[in-house]
Amino acid sequence: MSRDVNRRVVLARRPTQAPRLDDFRLEQAPVRQPGAGELLVANRILSIDPAIRGFLDDRDSYLPPVALGAVVRAMTLGEVVSSRNPGIPEGAVVRALAGWEEFSILPADAIGLEVVRTVPGVPLESYMGALGPAGLTAWIGLNEIAHIERGQTVLVSAAAGAVGHVAGQIARLQGCRVIGLSSSQDKLEQLLSLRFDAALNYRQTPDLAAALREHCPQGIDVYFDNVGGAILELVLPLMKVHGQVVACGMVSDYNHQSDPYPVKTLWQLVVKRLTLRGFLTYDHPERIPQAQAQLQEWVASGALRPLHNVRSGVENAPAALIEMLSGRTVGKTLVRI
Repeated sequence: MSRDVNRRVVLARRPTQAPRLDDFRLEQAPVRQPGAGELLVANRILSIDPAIRGFLDDRDSYLPPVALGAVVRAMTLGEVVSSRNPGIPEGAVVRALAGWEEFSILPADAIGLEVVRTVPGVPLESYMGALGPAGLTAWIGLNEIAHIERGQTVLVSAAAGAVGHVAGQIARLQGCRVIGLSSSQDKLEQLLSLRFDAALNYRQTPDLAAALREHCPQGIDVYFDNVGGAILELVLPLMKVHGQVVACGMVSDYNHQSDPYPVKTLWQLVVKRLTLRGFLTYDHPERIPQAQAQLQEWVASGALRPLHNVRSGVENAPAALIEMLSGRTVGKTLVRI
């Protein structure tokens, strides 16, 4: 990696449905030096998340869309190579919302900017997975949004994905019974190896609602929803009275946000007196240290096992996103630089 040239992936055109490789373009630009309060960071790990797909559309969201010709937005982990931020020294490892590029300039108010205290022997990939945004999202969703309790039944969709496989393990470690939904036999086997109590293939189970009733005869206390759409529609009538639906993501609609799936069972929110709540992890900064410490303890002891799917080279970020959105990956998808 040259210190003078920044290779970066920009948005060449807006995807109409599933992203394609030619929606993106690899460019080179000079590496800019940081201004007052800024950091120059050499990125080491790029996070590939379903939310990136939403940033590519020209529509309102919790962040502005990525502009045509602009670097694709993503969480990154990197090393500070030049600092004009008095609170963060050169050599520090930092995590922040930046982009698909080899070098990033981070202002002091960059979203999610934090110094990461790495531990010898723990791969950097873990700090973007179970010890990073994916793990923090799972922990916040279960503990700050759903307030899970020992003995509850927790259902997780996209359970073999980046957040789902961590959420299921956290719920189990906190004394819950956990059922995972996924899309292939290989993924089901992975979930059972992570000590999920049950795992169901939502594509091949002939009557998924009946199967869930069999596994959850008293109903579902907490549904950790990563997909929305038809699965959300099916699950709502299976919830317990006063159940909690944690809306972490709605990946089933990301490729066609102008025509989302019409969920027809929302009346169950009234019938069952349910709470359905969306959230963003970094809206809860006061809980991050506790979450980070607990995740670190679980991973160090082997109680929580991270799963990673890693590619190399910034130029392979678009292919990694396309593969992840296709549902073919297991665990957290990352690009190593």
